[in-house]
Amino acid sequence: MSDIKTITVRDVMKTGFHIIDGRITVTEAVRTMKKHKTSVLFVDKFHDDDEYGVINAGIIAKLVLAKDRAPERVNVYEINEKPLISVHPDMDIRYCSRLFARYGLMRAPVMEQGKIIGIVSPIQLVLDGLCELSGVC
Repeated sequence: MSDIKTITVRDVMKTGFHIIDGRITVTEAVRTMKKHKTSVLFVDKFHDDDEYGVINAGIIAKLVLAKDRAPERVNVYEINEKPLISVHPDMDIRYCSRLFARYGLMRAPVMEQGKIIGIVSPIQLVLDGLCELSGVC
């Protein structure tokens, strides 16, 4: 039996996230970001066989602002990234960190039974998870 404590994604994930409809405009998405003080929004599925998407400030800067597109004329579904790499809430944070490193992820939705229940990033993995795991912080 191992003495290594297991910290899971559920232990460190944030449960404050926002899901938007892909049919709204980028202008509306930016307003939502400002209102909720976030730079990332998940895009809801259109139907049961669809996948969640994500939009963030970087995507908007690259695909709308830099291309001089009118944000009020671009729908979120046109530029969102889909499908997402997600993690399970019971995944050990060490494996989650390896997944992030392997695929260059900066955040991932935490999925349980086909629904987003949280969001995790390397910040939570290190500041919350590693500190708890090592007992140093």
